[in-house]
Amino acid sequence: MKPQDIIFFIILLLLLIKRDSKLAAGAGIISLILAIPLFSFWIFFTAERFTWYAAAFFLLTILFQLFNIRKNGEK
Repeated sequence: MKPQDIIFFIILLLLLIKRDSKLAAGAGIISLILAIPLFSFWIFFTAERFTWYAAAFFLLTILFQLFNIRKNGEK
């Protein structure tokens, strides 16, 4: 397990505890921004990981939004 994987899981855990979709979307955007220079320097393995992390953060954002819609619809 690489250091960026450990950092990803820590951030993912914090986002799951916080349950804020805006923070999860922001983490996804930051992951994509960090991947751009890595692709330009041909560091493909780490850049690809950052794009996968971004996808996971965006999926988490979608799940948070769906749970919010479902919770608000039941009231």
